[in-house]
Amino acid sequence: MAISRYLESRKNIAGSVCGIAGLGLTFAGVAGPYWPVVVAGLYGAGALIAPPERPSLPDFPDASARLDALRGDFGTLQGYLAEIELPPAAAGRLTELTALLGALLDPGWSTELLAHDPEGVHTLSRAVRQDVPEAVDTFVRTRWWTRLAPGQEAPERHLERQLTLLQEEAEQLAAALRETEARRQESHTRYLEDRAN
Repeated sequence: MAISRYLESRKNIAGSVCGIAGLGLTFAGVAGPYWPVVVAGLYGAGALIAPPERPSLPDFPDASARLDALRGDFGTLQGYLAEIELPPAAAGRLTELTALLGALLDPGWSTELLAHDPEGVHTLSRAVRQDVPEAVDTFVRTRWWTRLAPGQEAPERHLERQLTLLQEEAEQLAAALRETEARRQESHTRYLEDRAN
């Protein structure tokens, strides 16, 4: 394996080219009886001056693959949320939020835009994998403790506020994607107008 890698390396190719030049000098009569030293020396010089091998880039999954995995996690989240009983106001906010997250994750134009927006993918990933499940799970646990010690602030209010903040964050992402498309459309219009003039 190491031998075949060296045979294909830049150092071997550069050394071989210089060694062939040494053979050319030998046939031209310049190297004389020292031709093996000349050929070997030129091969070594070529191998030394060749640029080093550049390691190949790591093969990270592209944004499409990350979005596919995120869609699967969103399906898992929806299954979890279907088993949780929430107060009507919080359930309504959660339904709106999951509908928006689902629309952003649906294959199509938004996915194409998200593929070029790593921050947007991170925002969605954080909402699906961390923020929404943690908000709901914390509510469920806190609600149980509130039953044991009544008189404290209702956990529903915290859950509603958290879901509102997450909804606002998702709406900002949707607005940014919409603005990107609008700029693209305006740019194309300007291009066509410039071309017409």
